[in-house]
Amino acid sequence: MRFNDLDATDEKILQYLTQDSRMSHAELGRLVGLTRAAVRERVRQMVTRGIIERFTIVVNPLKAGKQLSMFLNIATRWECMDAIAASLLEKEEITNVYAMSGIPHVHVHALFDDQQHAAVFLAGLRQMDGILSVESELLLSRYKERGSLLI
Repeated sequence: MRFNDLDATDEKILQYLTQDSRMSHAELGRLVGLTRAAVRERVRQMVTRGIIERFTIVVNPLKAGKQLSMFLNIATRWECMDAIAASLLEKEEITNVYAMSGIPHVHVHALFDDQQHAAVFLAGLRQMDGILSVESELLLSRYKERGSLLI
């Protein structure tokens, strides 16, 4: 993917960091043909400009004990959407919350220990004011997944 505000070298640096955010500036420099100091400055600039928001890791939820990965489409009343989203952000099961177009709803990803854990969580959603309906989908397999934007 090409970005208007990045040159080819910055894009290469981001590609490598997306694969391994622990890669040293010296190693990045060898790969993109710059000095360690030049790479450090480019990375610092991308952080300052907000292009790089954070350096992180990707955890495999199955190997960490979460047996169910579920997507939820939660239809809401317009005036309740922000409050519902704020409440969902506080729940440890929730990994992502998005306001979506079309009928007012939030799209949510959640991780659960097992089926019973998911059932209890979904039952709790029924108690929240402003939720009109919940559609849940169980993730069966991952073909492609990005924890960040890969270039």
